[in-house]
Amino acid sequence: MTNILSFQARSPRQNEAQRFAALTQTFASERRSLEDVFWMKEVAELLNILECTGHALSAEALAPLEAFYESLENRMGFFPQYYRFLLSIAADLEALGLPGTKAAMLTEWAVRQGLPEAEISDLQRAEARRLVRRSGQTASDPGLNDRLRAFTARSATFALPNKKAAYELTHTVFYLSEYGRVAPDLPPEAVTSLQFAGTLAYLDQNADLLAECCIALRHAGQVPPAIWEEWIREELRLYTLTAEAGASLADEYHEYFVCNWALATAGDSLFAQPIPEDRVSFRAATGRVPVLREMSQQLFAIEGARAADWSKMRGRLTASLSDASQEVLATAEAALPGFEAFFEGFARASQPGMAV
Repeated sequence: MTNILSFQARSPRQNEAQRFAALTQTFASERRSLEDVFWMKEVAELLNILECTGHALSAEALAPLEAFYESLENRMGFFPQYYRFLLSIAADLEALGLPGTKAAMLTEWAVRQGLPEAEISDLQRAEARRLVRRSGQTASDPGLNDRLRAFTARSATFALPNKKAAYELTHTVFYLSEYGRVAPDLPPEAVTSLQFAGTLAYLDQNADLLAECCIALRHAGQVPPAIWEEWIREELRLYTLTAEAGASLADEYHEYFVCNWALATAGDSLFAQPIPEDRVSFRAATGRVPVLREMSQQLFAIEGARAADWSKMRGRLTASLSDASQEVLATAEAALPGFEAFFEGFARASQPGMAV
C-alpha cells in the first residue's frame, strides 16, 4: 500500500525591495481611490516611515505613485486644506528616490498662500514648520518650542487615560526631534511623561500608542523598557495579512505600521513579514488582556478618599482581577521603575473640597 502525501506550496520568499513594492502597490492602488482623503493619510504614513528609517524605494515600488506625483500642482491648488499631506508625500517621494523637485515649489506656494498661518493648534503649527523647513525655507514661530516643551513637561497629564494627549505628546517629540535627526532638547520631565503614557498604553494593551511612545523615547535619546518592545515584537509576529478583494478597510493597518516602525528604530528589519499581492487587510491577533478600564472602574467605585500609595492600593486593585489581568498589571509594574510615581497620579486621590 502506498501513502501519498501532499504539501502546500510555500509562497516565494520576498526580499526587502519586493516587500516595499508590494506595500506601495496595495496602498496606492488596491485599498482606496485617489479621491478619498484616507488614501493620502495611509500613503503619507507609509512613506514617512520608510523615509525616516533611512530606506529607499525601487523604481517598481515608486511606479504606482508617479501619477499622483505628477498631479500634485492641481491637487494642491484645489485642495489646499490638505497641504500638509501633499507636502509630506511630495518630499518623501523625492527622498525615497522619485526624480523631481516639486516639494520645494509646492512649499513655496503654500507659504505664499499663508497656509501654515491658518493652523491654530501648536502641534499642527510644529508639523507645518517642519515641512516648510524641510524644503529649505525659513519658518519662524516665536515661543512655539517653549510651549511644546512645557506641554511635554507636565507629567501629570499623562498619568491619566487620555489618548488624544498621549498621541500629541509623541508627535510633539517627533517634530521637535525631526523624526530622530536632531536632539529635541526636552526637559527631564518629558521622559517621565512618555513613560507614563507608555504605561497606560501597555495596561490598555494598545500596541499602536505603545509603539509611538517607544519611538518617541528613542528620538529623545532614551531606551524604552525591554518589556514593551518585546511585547510589540510578539504582537507584530501574530499579525495576519490577508489579500481579498472585498476585505474591510476598517483594519489595524496603522498599528501594523507603527509597530514595524518602533522595532525598526530599535534595530529590527522593517516590514519583514511577507506582503500578499492585491488588496491587503491587516489584522491583529485577538487575546489581548486590557486591564486599564477595570482598574479605573475599581478606583472610581472606592468610597471615601482613594490612597495615592501604590503599596496600599495594590491588594485592593488586584483582588478581583483575573489571573491574566494580574499578569498584565504585574508586567506593567516591572517595566517601569517609577511605577509608584505613576500610580500617584493615576489614583486621582485629590478631590475638590478636600483639605490640602
